[in-house]
Amino acid sequence: MDGWEGYDAASYGDRIADAYDDLPTHPLDADAAVACLAQLAGNGPALEMGIGTGRIALPLARRGVAVTGIDSSEAMVAKLREKRGGDEIPVIIGDFADVDVDGRYSLIFVAYSTFFALRDADAQRRCFEGVASHLTRDGRFVIEAFVPDTSRFVRDQHLEVRHVDLDSAVLSVSRHDALTQRVNSLLVRLADDSVRTWPVRLRYSYPSELDLMAELAGLRLEHRWGGWDRDPFTNDSVKHVSVYAAADTGDG
Repeated sequence: MDGWEGYDAASYGDRIADAYDDLPTHPLDADAAVACLAQLAGNGPALEMGIGTGRIALPLARRGVAVTGIDSSEAMVAKLREKRGGDEIPVIIGDFADVDVDGRYSLIFVAYSTFFALRDADAQRRCFEGVASHLTRDGRFVIEAFVPDTSRFVRDQHLEVRHVDLDSAVLSVSRHDALTQRVNSLLVRLADDSVRTWPVRLRYSYPSELDLMAELAGLRLEHRWGGWDRDPFTNDSVKHVSVYAAADTGDG
């Protein structure tokens, strides 16, 4: 998996920021995500890791939740600042692997599989530990992520059509390294007058691995749903919303 020298935590956001909000590939359940997170946050405050352009943070703040964000990409945060209310949300620029913030939060969350942007198991474990140290005693840590499905890859390769309309198509071209659980992808948008590409690197973890990281950090799985509407998580679920709480706060 060579050819990715120079790619770091900010690379994806820095390159895609100007087009991110216009891409037709975003999940359609943002309203359900905000409603669920607002209920889990209670009186707040909340911390979003990978806040990006504020697709969740801004409507969550409009519901009265005090939101702080972490993001490694200054370009993505600049887009957040351009939106109504975006200049009122505190944002720490940095890698959320280390959760370098002050204070404690009743809700810490990471959506859209952004947790997998932490590209090795050590960084993911470190993130859990940092989260645990910044939760209030009755706080919750929420991860939304896809359920890994390595059957998609044939000879460790995968091509997916993400969107097609009259004027453009969005494709995802991926290579898989099963040993390290890493995927290197290129998101490609083809249009009449242009071709644009954005690199994406991730390290996926299975739900059971996340549960073990949580346990090692002093957290326990409280809920696992198949989506933000709190549908049951089953063997056929393609994603999960997992809610972790401090291990000593009850039986859940």
